[in-house]
Amino acid sequence: MCALCTINTRVKEPFDYSNREDFQVKLVDWIGDVLYDILPEHGYEVRDEQIFTAFQIADAVCSKKVHLAEAGLGTGKTFAYLLSAIPYARFSGKPVVIACASTALQEQLAGDAGDIKTLSRLLGLEIDARMAKDSRQYICDVRVNENLEEFDMMSDEINQWLNKTKLGERSEISTVPDRIWKRIGWNESMSCDICMNRGYCKLVKAREYYRLARDLIIVDHETFFNDLWTREERLANGQLPILPNYSAVIFDEGHKILLPAAMQAGQQINKEEIDNIVFTLGEIQGARDSLVSVTAAMEQASYDFFEELNRSVIIAESSERLSIRKNETLQKTAKVFRKTLDHLHLEMQIEQELYIESLSANQIQAYEGQIERAIMALDRFCRNNSTDMIAWIDRGDGSFWVVPRNLNEMLNRHLFQKELPVIFTSATLSNEGDFDYFIRRLGLKEPSKSTVESPFDLEKQVVVYLPQSSHSLEVKSTHGIEKLVSLLNNNEGRALVLTNSMEEVRKIRKRLEGYQFPFDILWEDKGERGHLVRRFKEEEFSVLIGANFWEGIDVPGDALTLLIVWQLPFPALDPLIEVQRKEAREQGLDPVITVDYPEMGLKLKQGCGRLIRTEEDKGAIVVLDSVIGTPWEKVVMGALPFGAEIRGIEGLE
Repeated sequence: MCALCTINTRVKEPFDYSNREDFQVKLVDWIGDVLYDILPEHGYEVRDEQIFTAFQIADAVCSKKVHLAEAGLGTGKTFAYLLSAIPYARFSGKPVVIACASTALQEQLAGDAGDIKTLSRLLGLEIDARMAKDSRQYICDVRVNENLEEFDMMSDEINQWLNKTKLGERSEISTVPDRIWKRIGWNESMSCDICMNRGYCKLVKAREYYRLARDLIIVDHETFFNDLWTREERLANGQLPILPNYSAVIFDEGHKILLPAAMQAGQQINKEEIDNIVFTLGEIQGARDSLVSVTAAMEQASYDFFEELNRSVIIAESSERLSIRKNETLQKTAKVFRKTLDHLHLEMQIEQELYIESLSANQIQAYEGQIERAIMALDRFCRNNSTDMIAWIDRGDGSFWVVPRNLNEMLNRHLFQKELPVIFTSATLSNEGDFDYFIRRLGLKEPSKSTVESPFDLEKQVVVYLPQSSHSLEVKSTHGIEKLVSLLNNNEGRALVLTNSMEEVRKIRKRLEGYQFPFDILWEDKGERGHLVRRFKEEEFSVLIGANFWEGIDVPGDALTLLIVWQLPFPALDPLIEVQRKEAREQGLDPVITVDYPEMGLKLKQGCGRLIRTEEDKGAIVVLDSVIGTPWEKVVMGALPFGAEIRGIEGLE
């Protein structure tokens, strides 16, 4: 096929129209034709839920609304939003951004076997969709040249890959472990502006590639918010934004955006990075007294700050983010640490030419970037007695995070006021059709809303068992553990057990020590999460027990036929939740009713969604915690699969 024919095919409009009003009419007609006629000709079912969702999204896109599109599992929401996104991109002359919750979901959408390629084939329509992944997924040419020789046999494999790759994306060489990729991947601490490879590196090539997308840019939530928060500053400094101009935004798994939005707007201090700076500077031969002095002072200031920080932590077992109890001593050590970092930064800027023989220009640049971000974090932490920010310690790596409290205002200014269509899609945006909690969390102003249940026949596919009194089975008691053992044995494994904390996972394991099972039990704290899920899928007669499997895992078929809710997922002392509770109290609202119950309901809804993944799946959900007669009974009932039969657990054998 000639190049001109290829271009003409690529830019072909799905339908003809004469103006904006005509576009909206023709879009609705075309979506109807696709869902009622074209897709059924290829074996797809006519789903009323999908058609309704698609029409609602089309109206919101054409009217430039913020829209909340809740669609239950199996609705086909991906096709529903793609059918508006593709024509609207061509109508507006700018691509539509689809922001996904993970790299895996990006691949599922835009990979070679993804939904977009499938839709393109079914419609006979060339769709130009390109992925914009997290910058850390790409190799850094300078860093790989500096560090490659240290990796022994792996060096040859990386070199062979580098000779073939065009974009240098990590997914192309999955055998490289995290510890090595951390040394050769792109590093945000290093400014690309003064890099010797500026304009020629793999990341630049990747950005040049996706900037040319005509129809769709498939991005992860983190990269989208990195672009959103830095866009104005980059433009003011004469730099290109991370993403090109776009005509609309669709958030897939939209209920997950707040954490990446907060983290991309915030700053982090990693003690390991600070310690590495101290060690490296301490190794410089013949360093000036001023550098030696300030390096020693920074080592002490860092130690004092993190020691006081750890003493100020509010322990919450079920949270990955630990809140901090603010006090005068912590503020004082933070100010000393900040002042010392400032002195070191000045010392390195004034006399960095003296250290070139000991440190590469890239190392100095990376250290300066890490120091600058640490200074910004401490500035925020100390400003206004910390009232305008949220701080926490990451349980995983012990790093200190400071993020702005006013995310609602930031979202409104940077996104919602731009008069772009913004669509949030998910199976869990509301509690029984009530979107108030989600709307309040994002500070939305009168968004349009639509909600549809799953098209699966859940009345026949699911049975839910609940304690029929206001007393739970007291999961901490012998009765509770005996019921769990009975349920697992009677079902021959094939069960997912959801707890509310890793501490509870360890308690269950200890109390099951005297029992023998004819199947494997996989414990979340005993292996890498992805590996455990793969084993659970492959070993049909097994049990998976954990606190972090409420969402994000997909196990269709007979490997999962029993879902046990050991504890209802009431929110922990997470700092982001604590801010919502505080704001509720300031507004004269009950934080338990307006924050804790809705948060629990949405997470329970996500957890229940793990059981039925296809129209052939069948199974049971057993809740061992109190429901009937409790203040949260209505919330729980609204989170259970719609139409499922409810039975008493007392008679379950």
